[in-house]
Amino acid sequence: MARVISVCLPMWPIDRLRRAGPTPSAETPLILSGRIGNRRVVTAACEAARALGLLPGMPVTKAQAMVPDLQVLAEDTEADLASLERLALWLMQCIAPIVAVDPPDGVVIDATGTAHLHGGEAAMLEALLGRLTLSGVTVRLALAETWGAAHALARHTGPLTIAPDGTARDMLAPLPLAALRLAPATVRGLQDMGFQTIGDLMAIPRAPLTRRFGPEVRRRLDQALGASGEPIDPLRPTGLATTRRAFAEPIGAAETIARYIGKLARDLCRQLEERGLGARRLDLICWRVDNHAQPVRVGLAAPQRDPARLTRLLCDKIPTIDPGFGIEIMSLTATLAEPLAPRQASSPLEPAAPDVSGLVDVLANRVGARAIFRMAPVASEVPERSVTRVAPLTEIAEGWPDHWPRPARLLPRPEPIETLALLPDHPPSWIAWRGTRHRVARADGPERIFGEWWKREAETQAVRDYFRIEDTEGRRFWIFRQGDGEDRATGSMSWFLHGVFG
Repeated sequence: MARVISVCLPMWPIDRLRRAGPTPSAETPLILSGRIGNRRVVTAACEAARALGLLPGMPVTKAQAMVPDLQVLAEDTEADLASLERLALWLMQCIAPIVAVDPPDGVVIDATGTAHLHGGEAAMLEALLGRLTLSGVTVRLALAETWGAAHALARHTGPLTIAPDGTARDMLAPLPLAALRLAPATVRGLQDMGFQTIGDLMAIPRAPLTRRFGPEVRRRLDQALGASGEPIDPLRPTGLATTRRAFAEPIGAAETIARYIGKLARDLCRQLEERGLGARRLDLICWRVDNHAQPVRVGLAAPQRDPARLTRLLCDKIPTIDPGFGIEIMSLTATLAEPLAPRQASSPLEPAAPDVSGLVDVLANRVGARAIFRMAPVASEVPERSVTRVAPLTEIAEGWPDHWPRPARLLPRPEPIETLALLPDHPPSWIAWRGTRHRVARADGPERIFGEWWKREAETQAVRDYFRIEDTEGRRFWIFRQGDGEDRATGSMSWFLHGVFG
């Protein structure tokens, strides 16, 4: 089932201006003016202006009379569209391979088969909403089965809406007629006849509507409900390495798809070699005879232009491709490429360095790139801050500190324990952790760690005393006391378990 994201940007002209350069603050009323015939009208208004009753379509002279200190700037539709295309290209890099501009205030994304790479549909939309909001862009998102349904939900429901499979009809029913992307004159005509919501149109035969209003009402309703196709023409930046095959007869067998993937990969690698590049991300798009696109995206940990490796990664995704009644066009594009100089694979004098990038690529494309990582040390004495996640093939310059033993398993956060110990420097005689009591047979410590006072004032006097303990059954734990055992200002004197050895 197709899954489409509609990105609605209701304040895009205003947001673009404020992101581009110095403009009045958000508290200062700001409108953009344009011309409709000989009339100067408001085409966009910021939140402060809308709160004062200034709305798009209002004459500029009336708006200036209502708000004397109003800031008026001329609209620039060409700059708005160019900036919207740049945003769409960024979304293509971050979310999915099929992205198109939905002017004047939106972007549409075919996210079919890509949600698992971002942790699921909800996590994908929440991350996208957060990144755009932090960038100063007002945004509303909706995910549905069709472009029409997602477009309607994004503009007439909450800031983040997900329509599960099979629920588009029920979620569209209460929305107003304008959500179907109909012309204003058509909407007014339908309202004059007593229709107010999309559900009202679903309940009547299509023939009378077509005779009265033409085929547009039926077409938009069918597109929203999935009864009629609405292909998304993907946006592509110029200069990308790409190759394409069209078939006289549609193909559908997995073996045939794999064979042509190999041919596309060889053609693409020749282009990359001519440019001295290696692919970091590949987008395979299979266009079916019903104009529905089946996108496949794979990423690579390092630049590559080995046809065999690229073919293997793409062929692993064949089970996710639904050929329907047949595929008539296949295209393969390196949407992300980096310089790759020729290098000698092996030498009689020096053994080839082990290459795990192939394994990383296979795992990352199966479970998502964020699930594959390695740990790197960070210059911090606080244990939970002394490690971070990095990409699997990242070179780590610093080594791990070895002046003090550290547990093999560090808990995500210290867990409180019950214990009995003499203050200030004695280890505990027993601990109780997760409902189990452990008698301490031997211990080593304390190792004192101070808070990072140069980062947070709250840690100016913070102290931890760490002990390595072993119970009577040979289990070894890493525990600490919050505080120096004497002064309450240094900590609560509570005990915590932070890691497990072995």
